[in-house]
Formats: sequence, structure tokens, C-alpha cells
Amino acid sequence: MAGGAAPVCGALLCALLWAAAAAGDGPGGSPAPGAFGRVYRGAVNISAERVYAFAYSSQPGQVDAVRVYVNSSSENLKYPVLFVVRQQKGVLSWQVPLIFRDLYQRTYNYQEVSRTLCPSEPTPETGPSDQIIFVDIASMAPFNIAYELLVTRLENFQLETNKAFNFTASPSQPQYFLYKFPQDVDSVIIKVVSDAVYPCSVVSVQDIVCPVYDLDHNVEFNGVYQSMTKQAAITVQRKDFPGEQFFVVFVIKPEDYACGGSVPSSIHGNVNRTWNLQRTKNLQVTIVPSIKKSVYVQAMFFSFLSFLSFYLGSVVVAFVHYIRHVFRSTDMKLTGPFGSVSVAGSGIMTSSHPIAASTPEGSSYGAIDESSSSGGRQLSSPERRQPAGSDTDSSVEEESDFDTMPEIESDKNVIRTKVFLYLSDLSRKDRRIVSKKYKIYFWNIITIAVFYALPVIQLVITYQTVVNVTGNQDICYYNFLCAHPLGVLSAFNNILSNVGHLLLGFLFLLIVLRRDILHRRAMEVKDVYTLDYGIPKHFGLFYAMGIALMMEGVLSACYHVCPNYSNFQFDTSFMYMIAGLCMLKLYQTRHPDINASAYSAYASFAVVICLAVLGVVFGKNDVWFWVVFSMIHVVASLALSTQIYYMGRFKIGKSYLGMFRRAAMVLYTDCIQQRSRPMYMDRMVLLIVGNLVNWSFAIFGLVYRPRDFASYILGIFICNLLLYLAFYIIMKLRSSEKLLPIPLFCIVATAVVWAAALYFFFQTLSSWEETPAESREKNRPCILLGFFDDHDVWHFLSAAALFFSFLVLLTLDDDLDVVRRDKIPVF
Repeated sequence: MAGGAAPVCGALLCALLWAAAAAGDGPGGSPAPGAFGRVYRGAVNISAERVYAFAYSSQPGQVDAVRVYVNSSSENLKYPVLFVVRQQKGVLSWQVPLIFRDLYQRTYNYQEVSRTLCPSEPTPETGPSDQIIFVDIASMAPFNIAYELLVTRLENFQLETNKAFNFTASPSQPQYFLYKFPQDVDSVIIKVVSDAVYPCSVVSVQDIVCPVYDLDHNVEFNGVYQSMTKQAAITVQRKDFPGEQFFVVFVIKPEDYACGGSVPSSIHGNVNRTWNLQRTKNLQVTIVPSIKKSVYVQAMFFSFLSFLSFYLGSVVVAFVHYIRHVFRSTDMKLTGPFGSVSVAGSGIMTSSHPIAASTPEGSSYGAIDESSSSGGRQLSSPERRQPAGSDTDSSVEEESDFDTMPEIESDKNVIRTKVFLYLSDLSRKDRRIVSKKYKIYFWNIITIAVFYALPVIQLVITYQTVVNVTGNQDICYYNFLCAHPLGVLSAFNNILSNVGHLLLGFLFLLIVLRRDILHRRAMEVKDVYTLDYGIPKHFGLFYAMGIALMMEGVLSACYHVCPNYSNFQFDTSFMYMIAGLCMLKLYQTRHPDINASAYSAYASFAVVICLAVLGVVFGKNDVWFWVVFSMIHVVASLALSTQIYYMGRFKIGKSYLGMFRRAAMVLYTDCIQQRSRPMYMDRMVLLIVGNLVNWSFAIFGLVYRPRDFASYILGIFICNLLLYLAFYIIMKLRSSEKLLPIPLFCIVATAVVWAAALYFFFQTLSSWEETPAESREKNRPCILLGFFDDHDVWHFLSAAALFFSFLVLLTLDDDLDVVRRDKIPVF
């Protein structure tokens, strides 16, 4: 409690008070004059009450606050002592013992109570103004109850900018102070710290109105507020307070459940008994100016210019490629199996002789003569090549899951079970039909994005409205030490930092579109290197990846409007889809005929998102959920491995049990009885390692049951993607294929940027798995431009890392553009 000062009263007012005191002091009598800083002791009962009058003088422009301290040794709840303070514009009353009730109706009483009276407003007069307050003390008890009374003037009631102030508060002795905006400050951050986690407290910012809500049961009635353990921060703007000043209120909770604490074991289970707990907390409050409007402008320029530089770099690379192509095309001719064919703007790297992939001598590759495959003959046959203008949609041509070839079943079974497969064996379907199949990925993800994003935007607008109307800042889990509001948004910096996903996603779409246009031009001139060479160009999955990257930015921004337990899936749903689409694209590169359809892929993603939601709801303490999920995880890994190993030719049968039974029989017959090596050794090694990784994830989840289930599933996706990408690159190098400078640069950039991004990702600044007060213990100041925090930097870097990752998949096999498909191995 702040110290008191000697009273200063006008001569006429003091004379009147002392004259009234001489007339008597008792029931119905005149009030006795009181002196500030003096302790008054007495007793009251049903027939006797006491009234004290305190007078003081306020200086012009000064805000004076008075604090009343009362104490009663009686714990009789049936006959409490009632204290009523009358001021010029209000009345404040309470009882001693003061009773608090918790969520479960436990009661706590306090014999010592102190309250700060609503201060007088600054007086515009040139001279001092006289103020008077009356303190009435009464009780309905038939016997005397002793009390103590102390009234003081607060010396340190007004907080100063950039100056720390220390004080103590308790449930029955709340504190509040006044702050007035300096002339050159439009926004401030109120920082409150404490060395102790408990007792739980509440920090509230309220307008200059009376009464001031400073008790546990009413502190949430006005202004904005946060629960607090060791740290709290509230950003306050001048425009929100017409008087350019506000109260900072500090309330101590009677129990700690609101901050994640537990009920003391000594009172656990006892509801009817009344407890008297000594709960005090030392606090320090500092009010510092927030950032200026110019910082907002600098941050926006930085965000946009940083990612627009990627556009500039892409234009430079495209221009260099164009110049190189013009110089080469003027004096070079491509010699193909059908004669001399000139390049007409295809944008494909030229070479006088196609590069053939070599096969190590003495290997089992080619156990079935590749000449028996009809793939090469059909690809080079004029009947298989479509007219130049036939690559358009037709009402007759629709997406199909079967081969458009007469010997659909017999020939396909023979080809796909060869010991060593070439790309021509798995690119036998009609090119137009396969392209349309992959375009469905693009159109479906647009439909999903629209139907997913619109309700999300509506919901987060509602969340933000609730926060602004109620003032409850415990709803959203921001980094309050670096949360910069703009308009109705509480943390504009967390939203702005997602602009990279939008800009880089759109840039990736432009790059894919350019490649698509060049490919179509090459098809129009019947370029043999486009028809029979290189990886088949199907861009539907690439378009879907670009849309997914843009939607990740939109939904991440929506999530950060009000991040909490209820909307976490907004931030992760499209991350699952991005990881899944990347794996599908990597597999589709050399398996274009047997890749999953868009419908089955998106249905699988929907199942994953459902599991993620169930995991957050049930995965904290329910062991049964982890048992079921681990079983699903292991079974799904085995089923997918079987399909991948046999290239989709392993019949499932009437049930999945039949598939596993057959797989066990094949494993027993080939590996145990005949003691022979697996037919597809490379695929077997990949699938064994992949299953070990996934089983390890399943065991880890079952044993440790991580609380952040969404990140746990995302980790599974990312590890599988990295494993498959590493396998693909290793097999590519083993097959004597090359890594051109651009994909090599993208691989290095991806690794470096992802490493930096993950560093900032693990700098946890908040956590919706904990209570809001516990989450605020992780809050940290801004680290970039005074505007962005660690998580914002993660947004920037992860957007760039995803962009480079997509470029890796887009350019990884550019070296194969001059290699015949019947010379490109499948792995």
C-alpha cells in the first residue's frame, strides 16, 4: 500500500467538520473528523454505528486518489461489519470478512480489506478545490465487533512512461493506477512481470469511469483484461480512450485454476467449509511507448519487396534461358529417330545426341528383354501420336482409370512385373486422358479452397469481434509482447507475415504456366523430343501445389487473427495437403499411369484432417485413441507399401485381410523357403526404411502421447516426404543421371532455408495447449524491424522454403529432356 500524506483542507471546511464533531458522535449523530494516515480503532453493533469524515484539497490539474484500509478480527460470517464510503459522485461498499467464491462454490474469507476510492477528476480552477469523503461503519451483530480504519492519500497513483513501479496486491486488496498519454505517444504497451507464478492474477485496462471494477467477480465487466502468472502485456491505443487516460487494474484471483494451477491439497474436496488463505503477489508494471505508424509502413514495404525480389530473380533466369535458346536454335539442329527436327520455341535443352541411362553390367536388370515390351514400339508408332490440334478437351474424352489399349489386362500385367522397368512401360496411356486426370487435382483443390476458406473467414471475423466487444484477451493466444494492432485486428504483424505464401504461390503458378505454354508450343510442331523423350509433362499437380501454397498463406493468416484451441486446424490443413501433393508429384514423375486419382488423394487428406481433429480432442489423456491410431498408422503403411512394391498390380481382394494374407505368403515363399532376394531390391529397401520410420512414429506416439497432435501428424508427413525425396535423388545419381545447376541450387537453397525456418519455428512464443496465462510466459519481444517476432520470421522463411521445394520437384529431371523414355529407369 502506498504511503499517506498529511491532510490539507480549507479553513472553512475544517471548521465546519470540527463543529459537527462537537455536536456528537453516535447513531444518527454527526460524523467525526478523520485525519489521513491515522489508524482508528473502535467497535460497532446493532445499536451503534460510526461515521468518519475526511477532507482534503486538490491542486489544479492534479488527480488525487484515496485508499481506505479496514480490518476486523471477527470471522463471524453471520454478522459481518459493513463499510460504506460516500463520495461526491459515488458510493463504494464492502463487508468484512470479505467473501470470495470460486468456480465450484468454495468460499474464501479475508479479514483485511483495502480499496482505492474512485479518484477525483482534475480541477480546471486556478485555485485548490476542497474534497470530502464519509466512511460509515455498521453491523447487525447484537455484540460489539472490533475494527480498525486507516485512510491515506496515494503518493504514486499516476504511472509514468518508461518507469517501472513495484507494488503488492492480494484478493482483498486490489490495486489500480492512472496513466495519461503523453502528447507525442499514440500507443503504449503495458508490461507486467512477477517473480512468482502463483497466485493467479488479472490485469485490466479500464476507462476513467466510476465505479472501478477491481474485484474478482466484476473485473471482467469493463475494459480489456488478461489473466497472468509471471508475465502479461496489453497494447493500448490513444484513440480508444476519449479522455486520453485510463486505469490499470490489478486483481488477485482467490484460486489458481484460471491460470492452470490446482486447488491446494488441504482444501481439495471440501466445498462447504470457508477458508482463509494468505495470497499476496509482488508485481512490477512498466508502460512503454509502442511503435509509430512509420514502422507499419516500413514493415509492409519490407514484406512485399522481399518476395517481389523472387519475381525479379525469376525474370532474370527466364531471360537468360531465352537468350541461350535463341543462340542455340539459330545454328543447331536436333537429330532424332525420325530425321532432322528443329526446335520451335519449346524451351527444352538441346543436344545432338540423346543421353541414354546406363545399366550396370552383371545386374539382374533386364531379366525380361526390354524388346518384348510393346511400350517403345507403341510410343514410336504413328498411330499412337495425336494430331497437332488434338490436345484439347472433347466431350468424348473423359478421365479414365484404365489403359486405352486393346491388350489392357494381359500386356499391363506382363510389363509392370518386369525386374527392371523403364518410363515407357509406365507412360502408355493416352497423354490427353492422363493430363485431364491430373488437371482434376487443380480444379478440385480450387473447389476445396473456396468451400473451406469462406466459413473460416466468417468464423475468425466473429472471434475478433468477440475479443473487441468483450475485452477478453484470453480468447486468443498472441505473442502479446509483439502484437501490433491495426484497425480491428489485434495482431496485424502475424497476418502480414503470411504474404509470402500468397506471392510465392502465385509466382510458382506463373513459372508452371510458362512451362506449360512452352510444352504446348512444342506439341503443336510435333517436336519428337516432346513426344518420346523426357518425363511426360503433366502440370495439373504443379498447379494444385501452387494453389495449396497460396491457401496455406490465407488460412494461416485466418488462424493468426485469433489463434486458439478451436481453430488450430486452419493453420495445418493445407500443410498436410502440400506434403501429400509433393509426394504424389514425386511418385507421378516416373509412374504417370498408376498414380492415385484426385478423388482418392483428397479423400485421404480428409481422413488425415479428421484424425488430426480427433487427436487434439481425445489424444491428451485417452490411451485408447493412441492405440487405435497407431494400429491404423501401421496397417496403412503396410497396405501402401504393398501397392507401391507391386506397382498397383497386387490384388486387394474382398478385404484388406486377404491382401495381407497374400503378402505374408509371398514373403514366406520367396524369402524363407526359396531363400531368394527380393525381385525389386531398390523398392524393397525404400519400403523397409519407410516402414521402420513410420512404426517408430507409431511407437513414439503410443508411449509419449505428444500433446500437439497436429504437429505430430505433420511431422509424419514431412519425414516420409524427405525420405522419398532422398531415395529419389540417390537413385537418380545411381542411374548416371545428372543434377543441372538450377535444381542443384534449389536443393541447396531448400536445405539452408528450411534449417533456418525450423530454428525459428521451435522458438515457441505461445501455446494453445496451455492456459492463456501459461502461454503468455513464453511471449518475447519483436526481433525484426521492431515489428515481427520469431514466428513471423518462420512465416517468411517457410514460404521461401516451400517455394524452393516446389522448384526442386519442377526442375529435378530437366536433364532427362533429351533422353528416350525407354532408357529412363523407374524407381
